[in-house]
Amino acid sequence: MFTGIITDIGRIVATKKRGDLRARIATGYDTDGIDIGASIACDGVCLTVVALGPDWFEVEISAETLSKTNLDTWAEGVRINLERALKVGDELGGHIVSGHVDGMAEVVGLRDEGDSTRLTFRAPRDLAGFIAPKGSVALNGTSLTVNEVEGCEFGVNLIPHTKTATTWAAVKPGDRVNLEIDTLARYVARLRDWAGAA
Repeated sequence: MFTGIITDIGRIVATKKRGDLRARIATGYDTDGIDIGASIACDGVCLTVVALGPDWFEVEISAETLSKTNLDTWAEGVRINLERALKVGDELGGHIVSGHVDGMAEVVGLRDEGDSTRLTFRAPRDLAGFIAPKGSVALNGTSLTVNEVEGCEFGVNLIPHTKTATTWAAVKPGDRVNLEIDTLARYVARLRDWAGAA
């Protein structure tokens, strides 16, 4: 489990395709405190650490994960949002995030509002119904509050701190971002469907 509070910006050092995609990620984390098999959210995708070095770790990404996320764009030099897994007793500053990305949203609008930036996204139709005003979404691993929803489009606001602590300062229209809907919304919809079928 994660919280959607980004704690490091990693950089793709190398990728290698051999069955699955293997990626080496440079990090500011103390890798002496990371175990092989640990989970790290990489742009919102929960990935397993398979190798470690003094300032890097490696992960393997399956074809299924590549089909549901924007990790197929990873190349040397790409910067990504990182978050270590939640530990018992950690502060829950964002919302409960599983790292199981549901699909991708496209950036369709961007405008500055004072020091903040308002972003508009278009979600896939089958996920749009799970997104509600003042609800939470995880976008590229970042816990964000939804401002408004109209059809398949929804907006969020990025404060200056979010732009400096994450990769969001470099976002542009047309970018695809990893979208994880709120876990609570997922279960409410499942219960509604189950009750309707009974």
